[in-house]
Amino acid sequence: MNAIAHDFAPATELTFADPRRVKLRTRPLKALGHFRRLLKDKENTAEVFHIFEALPRRDFVPSARAFVASETGRKLLADERALAPILDDHAALRKLPEGSVAHAYCDFMEREGLSAQGLIDENDKSMGDRPRYNDVLAWYGNRHRDTHDLLHVLTGYGRDPLGEQCVLAFTFSQSPSPAHLFIAYLGGLHIKRQTRTRAPVLAAIREGQALGKACPRIAEMPIRELLAMPLEEARTKLNITPAKHYWEAHRVFREEGQDPYALMKPRAA
Repeated sequence: MNAIAHDFAPATELTFADPRRVKLRTRPLKALGHFRRLLKDKENTAEVFHIFEALPRRDFVPSARAFVASETGRKLLADERALAPILDDHAALRKLPEGSVAHAYCDFMEREGLSAQGLIDENDKSMGDRPRYNDVLAWYGNRHRDTHDLLHVLTGYGRDPLGEQCVLAFTFSQSPSPAHLFIAYLGGLHIKRQTRTRAPVLAAIREGQALGKACPRIAEMPIRELLAMPLEEARTKLNITPAKHYWEAHRVFREEGQDPYALMKPRAA
């Protein structure tokens, strides 16, 4: 597949893979070095980019090729070229019925002060001077990136340290980049070491991985249709059941006098 024409821009074509792309090599020691630097400065999102670069997803290209060759993939390439404008249009999303995924998503993003475009901006910032590609591979990868916060809403995982590790484990089963599990489990071990908790941290992360495996690939679904669905109906359709170990971990954290959303701070007396 060399080029794909899409309905919204009939005068243009989108190349499947930019010829400038360089095949990435797996470099676990490099990934470990960047993870250590990330622990020292958790706001340095560039380190996350470097970890994913050092631990690339091996089936990414064939998965993208298969998806864009499918009827659904071709339709979404035309209808949902960019997800951020859809996800950030809260005025339009709020017109959908109460109790829908859209309302839950808006509630979550507004409460947390987040936006889909903000995630893109952070990603662009972390890339530095690296080249940007306008091809099918970039489009396919962007769908996985831009649905990250939607995964929080659908799974119920919060933005606490453990919740983020669980979402990463869930995402690995959706998009099997080794970097997802690398960060998720090392992050979980770091939580255990720093807090000395009895909470089932690693069990919660394994549970997130299992939930992601049971769920169809959300990034390959029509996001507009998903947003319009009632939240509980969407969870049932996607086989997303309540994360028992995650909430048990929260209970134990609080029993130990620890705030699940501030686990890296000194323990309460």
